[in-house]
Amino acid sequence: MDKFDHAILGLLQHDCTLALGELAERVGLSNTACWRRIQKLEETKVIRARVALLDPRQIGVPVTVFAFVRTNQHNADWLKQFHHKVAAIDEVVDFYRLAGVTDYLLRVVVPDIEGYDAVYKRLIEIPGIADISSSFAMERIKSTTALPLPAGF
Repeated sequence: MDKFDHAILGLLQHDCTLALGELAERVGLSNTACWRRIQKLEETKVIRARVALLDPRQIGVPVTVFAFVRTNQHNADWLKQFHHKVAAIDEVVDFYRLAGVTDYLLRVVVPDIEGYDAVYKRLIEIPGIADISSSFAMERIKSTTALPLPAGF
């Protein structure tokens, strides 16, 4: 990785629809060299995907809920089953295993409280969950998909 890759990643994180010619010009490369670098970044999975970011309000899922899950199960079979079942719930858009008091954090997007209640009922059907505590987001202050690119990256 060098300064060109760094610049390409920075620009694509903010707008992956940039035309190749514009992207190449902005980073100071030829179209061919820029395209080769993008292909390499995709092949090595530095660029995992190019996606469209949707406005949750515009598509009818304006409510964000953070669900904190504690379990009393810590064996490989249970983990695999639990991960599979939670990952299959479309409303769960982020799913993290944590160190500390809480075992898992889920970010859930739903149309309303009743929508979350339906997700909650699916979660409590999974054996081995000791507790689910939920917090409803009141306001989205910052939300980005752009990762910070450390100096010298």
